[in-house]
Amino acid sequence: MSPDLTQKSISFNSARFLTSASRLEECPPDHGAEVAFAGRSNAGKSSAINCITTNGKLARTSKTPGRTRLINFFSLNRENCRLVDLPGYGYAKVSRDMKDDWQKHLGHYLNDRQCLRGLVLVMDIRHPLTDFDQMMVEWCEHNKLPLMILATKADKLKFGQAKTAMLDIARKLEGVECLHHLIMFSATSKRGVDESRDALTRWLEENTPEAL
Repeated sequence: MSPDLTQKSISFNSARFLTSASRLEECPPDHGAEVAFAGRSNAGKSSAINCITTNGKLARTSKTPGRTRLINFFSLNRENCRLVDLPGYGYAKVSRDMKDDWQKHLGHYLNDRQCLRGLVLVMDIRHPLTDFDQMMVEWCEHNKLPLMILATKADKLKFGQAKTAMLDIARKLEGVECLHHLIMFSATSKRGVDESRDALTRWLEENTPEAL
């Protein structure tokens, strides 16, 4: 469906915390359009969200990776458009039962959320395609969910090294049909921010029902 031109253009600077949920039934009503961010702990997911929204406090960054175990929703200036911060994976110092419960509810969100329009997978460009990353890529491919990869912390490498790393990621993911965007990203230098915003806008606007 084409975007409704009577609606406001999406401004990522408008992002505001909406609510948190520990399970699917606590999520906002399942209509409109939302894009979720996922990533292994310490991959720079919170920093990427804060950079894209120019709000350094929107997604909580922590010195204890994996601390956030809730699905966090952020509203945008266009009605029923949201960004979603999924729990980080790995490093979390929690019991196995709690981790299993948390992953089960995260799975329910990914499998059953009808308004989910795409997934942004955040990975450290220096350590890409971990087991978690591969699992998320395979999940998106199986479910035909559009995937954007942000290869973060690109400022930690020389440009030639970063370019080589990007080519290697692209080679390893050749043939993955769900991959719509592979973006070199740095929250420090702001590399890839505009490209990320453009891609997010297309996903959200193309899938937002026209205003009644």
